[in-house]
Amino acid sequence: MTSTTESSNTVWHRATVTRRRRERQNGHRGVILWFTGLSGSGKSTLAHALEEELHQRGCRTFVCDGDNVRHGLCGDLGFSDEDRAENVRRIGQMAKLFVEGGVIALTAFISPFRVDRQRVRMMVDNSKDFIEVFCDCPLEICEQRDVKGLYQRARRGEIPDFTGISSPYETPQNADLIVKTSEYTVEQCVQKVLALLEERGVVAPK
Repeated sequence: MTSTTESSNTVWHRATVTRRRRERQNGHRGVILWFTGLSGSGKSTLAHALEEELHQRGCRTFVCDGDNVRHGLCGDLGFSDEDRAENVRRIGQMAKLFVEGGVIALTAFISPFRVDRQRVRMMVDNSKDFIEVFCDCPLEICEQRDVKGLYQRARRGEIPDFTGISSPYETPQNADLIVKTSEYTVEQCVQKVLALLEERGVVAPK
């Protein structure tokens, strides 16, 4: 279902309210924070905890959660390699719009394939607008955390193409940040991401 063609007979309209004006109003830069990792690695937990901290600082944010997006925008997609690629492409395009709005877009998706994550990085005009955060957690810990029972079902063969069991996960080779979510508390992980955002000038130090 992946498509890279552009719509015909259309012309890009340049708005008078630009991204830079929105960022000045917001008081921070717009970026994509792309959390990737196995199911159960803590992506969504970390993304939402970080959003809460950023919200308390007055930042404009939005979390795109993998499960939530598949209830709407990507509700027509399955979990084949092709559908996974299309899922990531759609989220990437949506996150790019948030960046243009001067918003900090936090995405929590397994996004198992390097080429798909790199494709999203290439979507944005500035590579600094895409920050890949790898939630590094051993498979056995992810399985222990599995309150939905998905890993057990996958091991019984009830869920095909399940990442980490019957479908591969390609570890990031050049992640902007690696967070070992099995070794640190959620708050400690939040602080690590915040430190990177401050270091890169996305948000001002508290």
